[in-house]
Amino acid sequence: MAPRHPIRPQYRTLLLVGEGETEQAFLQYLKALYVQRGSGLRVTVRCAHGKGAGHVVDYAIRQRVHQFDHVAALLDTDAGWSSAVQKRAREKRIQVLKSEPCFEAMLLRAIGQSANGSAKDLKARLAPLVHGDALNSLHYATNFGVDALQAGRLIESTLDELLRLLAT
Repeated sequence: MAPRHPIRPQYRTLLLVGEGETEQAFLQYLKALYVQRGSGLRVTVRCAHGKGAGHVVDYAIRQRVHQFDHVAALLDTDAGWSSAVQKRAREKRIQVLKSEPCFEAMLLRAIGQSANGSAKDLKARLAPLVHGDALNSLHYATNFGVDALQAGRLIESTLDELLRLLAT
C-alpha cells in the first residue's frame, strides 16, 4: 500500500536581512532572479529598517528562531560597524555581507562606475539606474541583469558572497 502523504523533498532555508528598504528590494530582486521554484532552496528576505550595523545584526539574531539553515545580513559599514558587532555576528553564526562604505557604492562599483563621494551623492547617482525608485525590486533589472551581476561579482566580493548563497 502506498503512503498516504508523499515525501516532501528537503529544502535548504536561507534568511537574508537587508539593512534598509533599498537593500531589501535588491535582495528580493536577486531572489526572483536566481531562486527558482523547486530548486531546493527557500529564501526569506526581511528588512531591519536601518539604525546601523549593530541593529541589523541584532535583528537577524532575533529573526533566526532556529528555523533557517543559514542567515546572512547585508549591511553598510559606515554606521555602527565595529569589532564587537562582528564578534556578535560570528558567535550567532550570522554571515555579514558588508557594503563598504554603503550599499549604493557597492552597486555602482559592481557595474564599473566610480563610488567616490558622500552617501547622499551615491544615492543620487544610483537613482537614474533604478528609474528613480530604489525601493522597487523590478527597477534593478535594467542595469543589474544576470550578465552585469556576473561581471560585478568579480569586482565586488560582497556581491560574489551573496550570489554564492543563492546558488543551488
